[in-house]
Amino acid sequence: MPLNTASLRERARVLQAVRSFFIGREYLEVETPIRIPAPIPEAWIEVESAGEWFLQTSPEICMKRLLAAGLPRIFQICKCFRRHERGSRHLPEMTMLEWYTAGADYHDLMRDCEELLNAVLPPRLPGFDGGMVDLALPWPRLSLSEAFKRYASISLYTALKTDSFEEILSREVEPRLGLRQPVFIIDYPASLASLAALHPDNPALAQRFELYISGMELANGFTELNNAGEQRLRFRHEQELIRAQGRKPAPMPERFLADLNEMPPAAGIAMGLDRLLMINCGICCIDEVTAFTPEEL
Repeated sequence: MPLNTASLRERARVLQAVRSFFIGREYLEVETPIRIPAPIPEAWIEVESAGEWFLQTSPEICMKRLLAAGLPRIFQICKCFRRHERGSRHLPEMTMLEWYTAGADYHDLMRDCEELLNAVLPPRLPGFDGGMVDLALPWPRLSLSEAFKRYASISLYTALKTDSFEEILSREVEPRLGLRQPVFIIDYPASLASLAALHPDNPALAQRFELYISGMELANGFTELNNAGEQRLRFRHEQELIRAQGRKPAPMPERFLADLNEMPPAAGIAMGLDRLLMINCGICCIDEVTAFTPEEL
């Protein structure tokens, strides 16, 4: 693949702008280990082994432990790894931005997203469908249930009951989200948010959202669960799902669970920086915003 030097220069500018945004808000930039003994058990993500340990799928475990140790506002830009993820929008080695804020909830994170992207990106962006995406504030909030009502052939309840949620979401719902303005899809069923706090007014829902721009999911954030007992039960359920897929789950992250009860109420979010560059540059293939693809190494 010919090297896209313009996108690499823009990549450097965006990374510097992201850092400036968080440093200007008195967030501490942190670095945590990439190779860890026990990743978060998530049935929909397959981890990459590294000897007897694993390459992180997210810095979430270590960053939450830093919150528990007393750091109130932290961010990190790092490499994350997910086995068997490869496509026009996926890389098995990706660049992730994560930030965590003590005393915040998922509403605060949505405002952070609005302000971050307006500080880093142009006010109007070329969409993947040939139109333009306007970043003018505020961005709409739409419940996942309502998104299925508007765009899917079946309800969210039916999709979950028939085990067709992922198929319907990716084929019918996601391509229609955020085409002219970014949109937050909020309030996921509790079963789809194993690390999120439940909604205080409806415990069947979790305080989770995903940000979509031009039909592509860019970020996943939530009010954090900080009850170690409840988190252990959810992790066990995820491990059961992994076994049902014929895979062996990684060990339980015991040190994370030991620290979790010390973590203050907080909110955290992961944003794919490679995808942010795709949106910024109007590039449909993730290969063009990286220096090398796996196939070129």
